[in-house]
Amino acid sequence: MTTQPPIILALTGASGMHYGLRLLEQLLKAQQTLYLLCSKAARQVIALETDLKLPSSPAEIQTYLSLQYAAQPQQLQVFGLEQWTSPIASGSSLIKGMVICPCSSNTLSAIANGSSRNLIERAAEVTLKERRPLILVHRETPLSLIHLTNLLTAAQAGAIVLPANPGFYHRPQTVNEVIDFIVARILDQLAIQHNLLNRWGKNHE
Repeated sequence: MTTQPPIILALTGASGMHYGLRLLEQLLKAQQTLYLLCSKAARQVIALETDLKLPSSPAEIQTYLSLQYAAQPQQLQVFGLEQWTSPIASGSSLIKGMVICPCSSNTLSAIANGSSRNLIERAAEVTLKERRPLILVHRETPLSLIHLTNLLTAAQAGAIVLPANPGFYHRPQTVNEVIDFIVARILDQLAIQHNLLNRWGKNHE
């Protein structure tokens, strides 16, 4: 595994769970140590959008996903949303960055307004205050003025707003290739190498 600090990945209750699960897979494949947070709503969306059926307890989720994605021992750690003694609840614990993918509008609102009702929101608050990368993969359409205001506030506070808005210049042939466009952009923001798709101009010279 990499000697770099861990990355936090949070899954919240918005549609587009394939983005988050594909990112989880790629981060583990890249030998990153991963701290995972999964809301109750996220588990429900996973059950609706995929064939996965996550258990309810963090320990069971950790075992389930470690087997599903062939994680190395201790590479993936799953924390409960009220596990306030976890390392990610404090800025004294070093992390490389945090990604919320997908990011629900509810979670976005909490971050924009400085709320810390659960560990996802607290970890995001800590990431911002410590000036570390916080990537919000917001998945909603159309956007109301409230959404736009919250996105602006989060961006002004230092968050990277990366909507689940894929491009098509790479001419995707499958849904997975559409998903990989967004996952590739997230990995770029985290400075993690990948070969999910060609760079712009590489095939147009």
